[in-house]
Amino acid sequence: MKNYAIVPLDTSHYKSEFNCGQPMLDNYLIKQAKQDVKRKLSVCFVLADSEGVVWGFYTLSSTSISLKFIPEEIRKKLPPNYHDLPATLIGRLAVDKKMAGNGFGELLLVDALKKSFETVSSSIGSMAVIVDPIDDNAVRFYQKYGFILLPDSGKMFLPMATISLLFDA
Repeated sequence: MKNYAIVPLDTSHYKSEFNCGQPMLDNYLIKQAKQDVKRKLSVCFVLADSEGVVWGFYTLSSTSISLKFIPEEIRKKLPPNYHDLPATLIGRLAVDKKMAGNGFGELLLVDALKKSFETVSSSIGSMAVIVDPIDDNAVRFYQKYGFILLPDSGKMFLPMATISLLFDA
């Protein structure tokens, strides 16, 4: 049985055969992720086995979301003088097709949410985690974990207050 770990992407990782079935995500990991990390545009975490083969990944970066996209029941609890609210973006999340159905997508998502929560608890403000689902399957995946669809933007979000229920012991 192989051991797996979620770690920051580095040059020791073997990613050239990664295939999640979405060429845009495959190409991002294989060709662009390293440059984005170097330019401080995002941080890329990979799920790799003990040989360094990448079986999944996600990216985190800062973003903002317009107050007008936030559902009314949450918006009314926020200060009205904010037009844009700080948030954390899971820009990409993917699992290699060979590992589909093993719970790795959920594992990556929980790790991303935990890192987002830890950061907001100690370092930087963020009122939610935002995702921009690539297709209907991705929408269903995120809905399973409580993400709320923001119809006017196509994005989904999970309030940090909800995430805190998972990790704030």
